[in-house]
Amino acid sequence: MTRVDIQQWQNFLEQQESIHILQTAPWGLLKADFGWSVQHFIEGNSGAQVLFKKLPLGFHIAYIPMGPIGFFSPILLAEIQSFCKSKRVIFLKVEPDLWQEDLEASGFLACVTSMQASKSIQPQNTITLELSGTEEDWLSRMKQKTRYNIRLAEKKGVIIQESKSIDDFYTLMLETGERDGFGVHSKAYYQRAFELFNPSGICKIFIASYDEKPLAGIFVFISGKRSWYFYGASNNQERNLMPTYLLQWEAMKYCAAEGCSTYDLWGIPDADPETLEGTFMDRNDGLWSVYRFKRGFGGTIRRTAGAWDDVYIQPLYRLYQWWIHRHDA
Repeated sequence: MTRVDIQQWQNFLEQQESIHILQTAPWGLLKADFGWSVQHFIEGNSGAQVLFKKLPLGFHIAYIPMGPIGFFSPILLAEIQSFCKSKRVIFLKVEPDLWQEDLEASGFLACVTSMQASKSIQPQNTITLELSGTEEDWLSRMKQKTRYNIRLAEKKGVIIQESKSIDDFYTLMLETGERDGFGVHSKAYYQRAFELFNPSGICKIFIASYDEKPLAGIFVFISGKRSWYFYGASNNQERNLMPTYLLQWEAMKYCAAEGCSTYDLWGIPDADPETLEGTFMDRNDGLWSVYRFKRGFGGTIRRTAGAWDDVYIQPLYRLYQWWIHRHDA
């Protein structure tokens, strides 16, 4: 079996123990609604959800986010490469669902010897929280200030509730983007994500409110024993009540109750641990203020294995690299 339809892909996923949320069928459907096409490939016990972005003149780029699932077999890779070439793909970007320290032992590098290391699309650095033990164990791993802020929010009457309202979340998201200077998805994007993931219970929106006024909100995703905090927002009101701390605390409890063993805070600055700890008090740009917040929960800094590009049309790939470097400058 090689290229399969979405039902066959879903059947394959149900037989797997560990699946990143970006390889699930709903994620593919979400991206398909916002400018990508999706193909699924299975070979034995390995498979990949591949996203394709159409470019002018009939060219494409292809992307495997946090995959493949299982061992990236040469047969699976050859099938994907053949399909990419038939679609006039300039290059295929592969971001394996591996931590950097596991890369050598995984066998992944033996399959990608012809590829070149490249810039990741997903955040390469993150903080993961272990949900083992009791809630007191979790608190004991946190920074003292974070424990204090969680208890302060509880004491002051901040309420955390599951929400079905994209309106409330999106209003908070717009204010956050304006305040912190980053782009946000459209309201339709968050609405579609919620529609695709929430009915099966693998996505929840939690809103922190005070005096019936929404103050902050988060999207939480679950796949098997893993969970992720992907999207978060807060307004500028009552920030002294520390609603974002209580939000994360309640999300941790929810994920643990659903059987998750880890909670991924998803995205911190791309720097080594020594630089992170030595610099975070002096910087507010990019993800640095985010790091100050996330580090307080006492997790472990983890680094993904990164990304590799399989290049099929070198001149256009060089043009793409030039554009990326100019965009990042």
